[in-house]
Amino acid sequence: MTQQVADVPEHWPVESSEDLYRSGLPFALRADLVRRPEAPDEAPFARIVLEHPGAVVVLAVDDDERVLCLRQYRHPARRRMLELPAGLLDQEGEDPRAAAERELLEEAGLVAADWTGLTAAYSSPGITDERISYFLARGLTDGDRSDFELVHEEADMETLWVPYADLLAACLDGRVEDAPVLIAVLTAQARGLVGRAARDG
Repeated sequence: MTQQVADVPEHWPVESSEDLYRSGLPFALRADLVRRPEAPDEAPFARIVLEHPGAVVVLAVDDDERVLCLRQYRHPARRRMLELPAGLLDQEGEDPRAAAERELLEEAGLVAADWTGLTAAYSSPGITDERISYFLARGLTDGDRSDFELVHEEADMETLWVPYADLLAACLDGRVEDAPVLIAVLTAQARGLVGRAARDG
């Protein structure tokens, strides 16, 4: 019998749940007491869950196969990371594609004519329910940010255009360590959507 190569939905019983942190922010931290369904007599065990609304990441590529990148300070990592335009799903039930369009405009001042869904991935399912949807954006033109204002780390953000081949090389040799960048760049490469494979196709 062929084994299914896929994640499958499953829900283990939660005996109790305690909020460790909850505020007006779109994140929360809770502790769940969980039981194994196959072992109802075992004692429940605690698992910490970081609740997250989900996010989007945009690999924006121009006609010269350059990628719009950002440099942004990330306090937990104590690093200025090379990243892609990205952001949270701000409203419950928000369409990821609409959020991606918003983030590309707000962070990069760009709009895209062509959108391709690349993949979706849970960032670290052992601790958080964060699920990121990844998009490739092409047909880029300047857009109007209107009165949107960048604040905090984003106010110090740099933008730069990086040849896709150079970004791919930096992902492969460890110079870029932001996981969403790696996922977006390598998925686009594997699917032949960016770089030499896209040009030759």
